[in-house]
Amino acid sequence: MKRMTSAEARAAFLDYFEEMGHKQVPSSSLVPANDPTLLFTNAGMVQFKDVFLGLDKRDYRRATTAQKCMRVSGKHNDLENVGPSPRHHTFFEMLGNFSFGDYFKRDAIRYAYDLITNVYELPPERLAFTVYENDDEAYDIWINDIGVDPKRVARLGPKTNFWQMAETGPCGPTSEIHWDRTPELGVDSIIPSLQREDDRFLELWNLVFMQYNRTQPDPAHTGQYDEPLPAPGVDTGMGLERILSVIQGVESNYETDLFMPIIEATQRLTGHTDAERDANIVPYRVIADHMRAAVFLIADGVLPGPKGRDSVCRLVIRRAARFGAKLGFNEPFLAQVADAVIEIMGGHYTELVERADAIKRAITKEEQYFRRTLDRGLDELNAMLDELAERGERVLPGDRAFYLKATLGLPFEVIRDVAEERGATVDEAGFHRAEDEHSLASGGGKAMGKLEAVELYTQVLESLKNEGKLGERGVEHMPYGDLTVEDRVLALIVDGARVESAMTGDQVEVVLGYTPFYVESGGQVSDTGIIRGDGWQIEVEDTRRPVGGLIVHIGQVVEGTPREGDPARAEVDAERRAAIL
Repeated sequence: MKRMTSAEARAAFLDYFEEMGHKQVPSSSLVPANDPTLLFTNAGMVQFKDVFLGLDKRDYRRATTAQKCMRVSGKHNDLENVGPSPRHHTFFEMLGNFSFGDYFKRDAIRYAYDLITNVYELPPERLAFTVYENDDEAYDIWINDIGVDPKRVARLGPKTNFWQMAETGPCGPTSEIHWDRTPELGVDSIIPSLQREDDRFLELWNLVFMQYNRTQPDPAHTGQYDEPLPAPGVDTGMGLERILSVIQGVESNYETDLFMPIIEATQRLTGHTDAERDANIVPYRVIADHMRAAVFLIADGVLPGPKGRDSVCRLVIRRAARFGAKLGFNEPFLAQVADAVIEIMGGHYTELVERADAIKRAITKEEQYFRRTLDRGLDELNAMLDELAERGERVLPGDRAFYLKATLGLPFEVIRDVAEERGATVDEAGFHRAEDEHSLASGGGKAMGKLEAVELYTQVLESLKNEGKLGERGVEHMPYGDLTVEDRVLALIVDGARVESAMTGDQVEVVLGYTPFYVESGGQVSDTGIIRGDGWQIEVEDTRRPVGGLIVHIGQVVEGTPREGDPARAEVDAERRAAIL
């Protein structure tokens, strides 16, 4: 077996297929272009989806990529498995080769076997293969063209060896290449082991043969609605982290050179010995995995925030910070770990080097926000769990969990993780009910049209004047005086409705009696900065004058629960002010 670094293994794959007439195409962004159905790019074929569907034409019919991918869903076990599992990740690289109506099964199988055995030099006696149970063509190619022992080729059902884009549309059989982790068990037990999907084999490479167009849903896979595609295609995917664990002869992906320098960077900060590190390996792995994800997300324009993709970026940073607390970190440290990610990956993904400063600033900023709430939130959560234990109960009520998120900014995933470490669970359904009730109470989900928005702002302005909180001129605008002023929260607007209070994570509009913030107008961009009160903080992203006399500061609650009437301190970001003048 040929020993390679991660950079060498990635380059060897791309170079091999380039020599075989493939166009080397750069990785697309983690944010899918023109595909609202996907939160993140999760496979190499995503950027070629329209090509396979015949909606896009390229000047090449063969392509190869090393694709940045993210797979993070709301399922409980996804993030929970990162760390304890030797091979589970949020961010990963998918090596792939693609044919758009050019070569098909024979060449796809031949290329894969040649690269695996002659470039990576994996011994054939450590390999096994699967094909779809009805795919006689692929089975024949493996046995008669490649010369594989039939005892090494399992014919499996649609659960593992049939791919479809959706209930209807392109679909086809697949063939997989597996690594035998325990060859001493003998060749006769290979097929039964593959059928059981036990731990003997490690799947390395999946070859998808887009052969049919399914015209109607066919959950039983009878094939009666499958029509041959006029131009069959090939889509293959092999995880770099996984093949590298085989090439480098280690049991865990985290022991490869994609992860160990990141883990060692964290270890230098903790001062742990190797034995101490290994005794705390789960936090080390979580930090390494999540920092890879955060660095690549931010480089692709996904910043920590409360919703959608932004919430995933926030989650991985905050989860890494919490696992850092387990290792004794009391101050922000993640940007130093991010340096190791950029050093390892920046040679191939040059955008990481180009955006390094912005990446580290965003990580540190989010970590600082979270650390201000983490200790207080964990103290309160642990007190709740202590009360549960004293009563002999094991389920944290959903409304209590929501309180921790709403007032202290603890992500649900962190609440759940801590509860599980204490032998308890969280009433997730109750949590979401409480969240929905809060949203309804605050006007959540109400979309405003332009006329509705003007009416709302006019009502807010007139109400504040009638209450004597604003004079006839409205909000006093003083952008040329002090950059920091003390005032009071006069009004809060969340999701198109005036509310008495907002919670951590909310996008909010804040009205003060007077403001030092520049207002966006006449080509002048607005100021950004902070509005803070006792136990709460709002990060101001924009400042606007929606109607004459009213100025709103638009931002996000990053800590605590601001309320109407609270004393507030408004602080303009002086560095940015200087940059925009």
